[in-house]
Amino acid sequence: MNTILIIEDDKAIVDILKMILEHDGFRIEMAFNGPTGIEKYKEVTPDIVLLDIRMPKMDGIEVLQEIRKFDRSAIIIMISGHGNIETAVHTTKLGAYDFISKPFDVERLKLTIQNGLNYKKLLAENESMKRKFDSDTEFLGSSDEMNRLKDQVQKIASTSSRVLITGENGTGKELAAKHIHKLSDRADKPFIHVNCAIIPKDLLEVELFGCVEGYLSFSPGKRIGKFEMANNGTLFLDEIADLSMESQAKLLNVLSENKIEPLGSNTEIPVDVRVLSSTNRNLNQLISEGNFREDLFHRLNVLTLNIPPLRTRKEDIPELVCHFTKEISLKNEMPEKTFTPKALEYLSSLKWPGNVRELKNTIERLLILSDSEIIDRKNIETENRAYSSEMDKLINSESTLRDFQDVSEKIFIEKKLAENNWNISKTAEALDIQRSHLYTKIKQFNIENPDKDDKSH
Repeated sequence: MNTILIIEDDKAIVDILKMILEHDGFRIEMAFNGPTGIEKYKEVTPDIVLLDIRMPKMDGIEVLQEIRKFDRSAIIIMISGHGNIETAVHTTKLGAYDFISKPFDVERLKLTIQNGLNYKKLLAENESMKRKFDSDTEFLGSSDEMNRLKDQVQKIASTSSRVLITGENGTGKELAAKHIHKLSDRADKPFIHVNCAIIPKDLLEVELFGCVEGYLSFSPGKRIGKFEMANNGTLFLDEIADLSMESQAKLLNVLSENKIEPLGSNTEIPVDVRVLSSTNRNLNQLISEGNFREDLFHRLNVLTLNIPPLRTRKEDIPELVCHFTKEISLKNEMPEKTFTPKALEYLSSLKWPGNVRELKNTIERLLILSDSEIIDRKNIETENRAYSSEMDKLINSESTLRDFQDVSEKIFIEKKLAENNWNISKTAEALDIQRSHLYTKIKQFNIENPDKDDKSH
């Protein structure tokens, strides 16, 4: 139930408002002067404030300013029988959400309150996204390699230069891009992420540059491209090596001219975008093979940032385990479990070909499936055996050959998808099958990407 605080010195008006709003399901708090209203606000933290301007002891504008000092997100609707345009503009500049004149138009009052609640919800969602983005951009680890990386990121972020981020799957290339954006002077502007590997090639240019109304038969409306969305901010082109040669040529032109032309349009739109890109492939080799433009490489590779694999900084694993334990426990609303020194030592001894992403998935599996509050080496070994023993169970059961083939095929496909960071094109290439065939198998075996809602590491 939403709470509305009415700060008004006229008891008759308060009674009328209380009757109207309680009928609509609101909880009503009241104060008949400014100082009492401020104290009541601190006590109940209402969702909406209806604040009269003319009151004894302290007028509404003073109350507005005082509340805004300790709660910048307060939704305050000013009410007055002596209002005019100048007063409305003045209070809005001071932080009021809206202004309503007496006598009230009840329907307008209700609509303004509802709009205020929607705005408050939007503010809360934005704040939640900001907190998530801030946590997503946290660089973890105190090894020499990570300290060097943090220092490089700090220096890179202070520039406006384009950056090519390299590294194996799961090392945290997107995390590095977010961190660069967070530390840059574009931090309060959009950060737009495009994974070039998962967008169908015939739609990638629409995704990047947009299109005019009617250009796409299946989606007739106008489409805003990611470059335009990222204007004045940062555009992160993930898996840049997967761009077709045609898309590479168009991207090169945009980077040269700082203008985009939506598909189907003859109008150029200027854009101011800092482009960060990433790849886990050797672009120099692709250039020599004729699969990547050398001129585009030089446009993107003004600065290079290489993310080290986890196997070269194993001393960071205990810190990562601690962080993931807290994060996963909080996300799943479960008590935190403790990893013993032997467990941490064992985890630090493993190879982690999937890097930080694989480590995080392992920790999540252990936290959710382990019955013990204390996780020791034997728990990890037991769980790893359980995780990899699905085929063993089939071998020792009365399963058919078809059952065994399906399970072994599913496990193998899952492994290859994880190794290739769920890049369908690369996984299909590694399996030597068509992309469409791989999609069919994923659907057949109900395989889901464990990182589809969390790509932060």
